[in-house]
Amino acid sequence: MRRVMALLVLAHMTMMPTTAIAADVSWEPWRAFAGVFDVDGPRSDGTLIVAGSAALYLVDPAGTAIPFARGPSGYHEDPGAEAYLVLSRGGHVAAANCDFAPDETYLLRLHVPIGINRVNAAGDESGPFVNVDNVDTLTGIAFDTTGAFDHRLLVTGSTGGKTVVFAIDCTGTGQIITRSAPVLEGGLAVAPSTFGSFGGALIAPDELSGKIYAIAPSGVVSLVAKPALPTGGDIGVESVGFVPPGMITRGGAVYYADRLTAGNPHPGSDSLLRLTSAQLVAAGVQEGDLLVATEGGAALIAVRCEAACTVIPVVAGTKAHGEGHIAFTVEAPPPSPIAVTPSVTPGGAVPPQLVAFIGEWGIPTSAFVLLMALIAAVAAPAVIRRRRKNS
Repeated sequence: MRRVMALLVLAHMTMMPTTAIAADVSWEPWRAFAGVFDVDGPRSDGTLIVAGSAALYLVDPAGTAIPFARGPSGYHEDPGAEAYLVLSRGGHVAAANCDFAPDETYLLRLHVPIGINRVNAAGDESGPFVNVDNVDTLTGIAFDTTGAFDHRLLVTGSTGGKTVVFAIDCTGTGQIITRSAPVLEGGLAVAPSTFGSFGGALIAPDELSGKIYAIAPSGVVSLVAKPALPTGGDIGVESVGFVPPGMITRGGAVYYADRLTAGNPHPGSDSLLRLTSAQLVAAGVQEGDLLVATEGGAALIAVRCEAACTVIPVVAGTKAHGEGHIAFTVEAPPPSPIAVTPSVTPGGAVPPQLVAFIGEWGIPTSAFVLLMALIAAVAAPAVIRRRRKNS
């Protein structure tokens, strides 16, 4: 009877649905790029724009990379510098009645005259877009994709131990949002409206203190969170980015630049790091969450702000040396179903409902039937012997 009971338990287990247990979430060194320090996108053709040392690349979701803007009128500036970039999605600036062209790339110009360069979508035209005065250097760049800043280009620069935030329209006209923000540097992002009380604000990291700040269009600076991450130059929080709609439900990936930095405790690998949406799900991340990455180690957390903000650990620190923005790709939505007229199933054909039932339950059911037959074969002799003894 003990053998019969064990077989019954095994039969029950074959009928239970299986659950995948997620492994520890970690970055994948996905694609090598010499001197890589930033990434953004995707462009309208699905490719990411990647920045190396005085060089740009386009890379598709399969990892195929091609040099970009390398001709005589291409981009060849600031070798070795962290000239962060951002990709235009084509926003309309109502106040200036103009539009940023989609798929154009805007980059920090860190040599004199300090300012912003622009590379057109084809990569065959590159040059100055605007000069930026009254700062010692530029430290970050992002587009307002929500409209709170009228879809303008947002740029941060430092002077006198403070950060100046500029909002620049598509004619090159700039407006100062604040002159007194804390010291900020790295990959910036504008929060979606769903991000609690910080919706629409510019979200920026301070690697020295480890604090994440929100800068409203009015210039008011608020603290979002101070996660338990390393702090300090070349170590602290470097980059932020928001998980876009559709990434969790349809699938996609997260990308972060891992710059080779010789002699550093986090030496990096000169590669683009990647996480899949499935890994984010395994860590408990949702669409609309803020991802925050460190420079030293590329440790990653998620911040979710509703009535209050909570922190979710995602990736532990490694030897990576993170730089620039956090970029995302999202799988294309499935095609719309084609309407068809219902028809009677031909004789002998298997109804689709039965096919689905067999696909989901056929193997477990078959295993159950076989096990029950085995149980009967084991139990029958015992029953017969008992009957003979009693008779």
